Amino acid sequence: MGFKRLLASLGAGGASVETELTETNVVPGGVVQGEVRIQGGSVDQQIEGLSVGLQARVEVEGGEHEHKQDIEFTKLRLGGAFEVKAGAVHVVPFGLEIPWETPVTTIDGQQLRGMHIGVTTELEIARAVDSGDLDQIQVHPLPAQQAILDAFIRLGFRFKSADMEKGHIRGTRQRLPFYQEIEFYPPAQYRGLNQVELSFVADDRAMDVVLEMDKKPGLFSEGSDSYRSFQVGLHDFQGTDWAAYLNEWLAEVGGRRAWF
Repeated sequence: MGFKRLLASLGAGGASVETELTETNVVPGGVVQGEVRIQGGSVDQQIEGLSVGLQARVEVEGGEHEHKQDIEFTKLRLGGAFEVKAGAVHVVPFGLEIPWETPVTTIDGQQLRGMHIGVTTELEIARAVDSGDLDQIQVHPLPAQQAILDAFIRLGFRFKSADMEKGHIRGTRQRLPFYQEIEFYPPAQYRGLNQVELSFVADDRAMDVVLEMDKKPGLFSEGSDSYRSFQVGLHDFQGTDWAAYLNEWLAEVGGRRAWF
């Protein structure tokens, strides 16, 4: 339920801060609501600034090695400077908008392994900045995203893993500095494929759906990646049989194993 600790930059007798989220289940384009409670210490203290934001732990490629990096991808400043009296409690409510591109962390009630997104709180006092722990949220798919995910399940694909990678997908509406890949094992009928990676890049009207299909090597050929992308409206997706639509591309690329 958030963090509560003595601010290291204040020393003994300083204020403590706790963040409480009203609801941790959200969707892209929605709002996560909560409040920050600052408990005054033994003396009056001037708070120079207070903000909350969203942070994701993403993979960063560097040569032959990868490492994790925490990236804050949206931030909301909660008012200006104010004073916290000794022993007093100062409560600051907030509503933090969830960007439309925010990756999905939960599908059908199951947390995706490796997905870490949460609310951070930052308190500025005496020219110091103290950042708190991560209050994790569960980001559920939009209905249009769920329709694509359901189509993969109908076709027999099995979930493998998910990750967030720093970088940009060319030709999409991406604005965040990272993107998500949801990886699936293909069923037997797509015997030319090793796996399929799915990415969503949404705004308030539509989303780009990007497929990266990892092809198996043939007898005289190396394996290769094939890319496909298409656009789905967030409000007019119901009239399409997405399983049939996806099958056309997937069968073309992975319906048989290319031996020559």
